[in-house]
Amino acid sequence: MNRRKFVKRAGVAGAASVALAAPAIAQSMPEIKWRLTSSFPKSLDALFGGAERFAKALAEMSDNKFQVRTFAAGEIVPGLQVADAVQNGTVELGQTAAYYYFGKDPSFVFETGLPFTMNQRQYYAWLYHAGGRDLLQEFYKAYSIVSFPFGGTGAQMGGWFRKEINTVEDLKGLKFRVGGFAGQILTKLGVVPQQIAGGDIYPALEKGTIDACEWVGPYDDEKLGFNKVAKYYYYPGWWEGASVGSLYVNAKAWESLPPAYKAMVETAAEGVTAWMVPKYDAANPAALKRLVAGGTVLKGFPRPVMEACFDAAYQTYDEISQKNAAFKKLYDSLKAFRADENLWFRVAENTFDNFNFTMSAKGR
Repeated sequence: MNRRKFVKRAGVAGAASVALAAPAIAQSMPEIKWRLTSSFPKSLDALFGGAERFAKALAEMSDNKFQVRTFAAGEIVPGLQVADAVQNGTVELGQTAAYYYFGKDPSFVFETGLPFTMNQRQYYAWLYHAGGRDLLQEFYKAYSIVSFPFGGTGAQMGGWFRKEINTVEDLKGLKFRVGGFAGQILTKLGVVPQQIAGGDIYPALEKGTIDACEWVGPYDDEKLGFNKVAKYYYYPGWWEGASVGSLYVNAKAWESLPPAYKAMVETAAEGVTAWMVPKYDAANPAALKRLVAGGTVLKGFPRPVMEACFDAAYQTYDEISQKNAAFKKLYDSLKAFRADENLWFRVAENTFDNFNFTMSAKGR
């Protein structure tokens, strides 16, 4: 046999076998190009970074067949219009915080986190293992949206204030940038809530359009520079003891996806959720140290203020439940789960944490 012909034929056969074996799956997968609009600016590498991480994961899992371009707040639509953009099909995907849209229906708040209910781990437990996601998907049908948990921040800070908050009276007349639903609660205590997208908060605080603001926590707040225009940094952000991000998918676009691509979306979203809270947990301590060293005054909300806010919150939930069946259905589920979950966390988690924190404060 002619050696050259043999080698040539063998090479062609080998290439053919590879073409049939490796790309066989890829050949059956369509090329899809979607756009994702975010509620957050690019400077926030944990929040917007989650969207970028999601897009990268989809590309890698699909051999670049499923491509998602990410757009920061304002590049396609303003940060607080993500739900509308997904609902009407302007984009296929949106990264947002669901409670921004409580004006459409207060039930939106449940995917981000209902104030004064549970911490981040407990909230994930309700969503993934106690029917929370199923109830939310039922709710979202009216908005042509399929939603997935998409990262989170853990318990947030209470925000930046120009003056001290010593009593409930100090809240009256306060123009406070506060996310979503918490503003409705705080109006009962005289606060004048302002809903402003992340990238627009600093100039509003600097110009005195608002008296105080909250965002997330030390890592993000330092990036946004709030410490330059407000002295007092309060904790905790009781309105977000848990803060779950949302990935919105247009319902028609979702149904058009092959099953393999649907699995990729869910897997990539879960990857973002597993990545984001630890990123904040790792980055917040050093950021808080820098802020305090730079002159920030760290203060806890007084107990009477917290109790007044708690009472106003649960009064609000009861009032809305009487008028809104969707809200009541979600609230009844969450409230029942909260009772058992908090009882369990008091037994082991809280006992361990409190002991460990005390020993650490003693330098041990």
